[in-house]
Amino acid sequence: MTFQEYSTGFEKIVNTPSAEQAAPYDNSDYIDYTKLNWSRMNRWLKKGKLSEGLKSIIHQINAPQRWIVITEPWCGDAAHSVPFIELASRENPLINVSYELRDSEPFRINEYLTNGSKSIPKLVIRDAEGNDLATWGPRPKACQDVYEKLIAENADFEKTKTEIQHWYNSNKGHDIQEELLALFKAIS
Repeated sequence: MTFQEYSTGFEKIVNTPSAEQAAPYDNSDYIDYTKLNWSRMNRWLKKGKLSEGLKSIIHQINAPQRWIVITEPWCGDAAHSVPFIELASRENPLINVSYELRDSEPFRINEYLTNGSKSIPKLVIRDAEGNDLATWGPRPKACQDVYEKLIAENADFEKTKTEIQHWYNSNKGHDIQEELLALFKAIS
């Protein structure tokens, strides 16, 4: 699906009562996460600024690429990362992006597990022939370090969720852009 189709589906979830939703959105907690993520994603789309370095390397792409973003509206990490991936893709008309839901067919996430888990978001970058050039995800390394530290401390879900959110807010998309820049340098 296109980003517009993803956004339309996302917004429909946000505006439909949980009693009328299919799982997992029939759970009010998932609706609450999704509403927060809708707000976060749209904030980054409006206020997120791409670095000159990332823009420059995206402009240097001179052959068609297909980017596949595997995500879900309930995913907090996706709310912070997907907007920067989408903004970067808009910098070059040779980039075609499609969005797939992790928990729906074609279940492509099964080909791109992170340490055996279906962690999202996941960006798959392919050439015009469909060969994988690189993958990224599910979160920037520094954020992953915070997450692993909290897991090692047996932090509860609320503390983990709050600290990860603080990390994303203070980082303002810097690390994802730096990691994407390094990724494109490596494949160019």
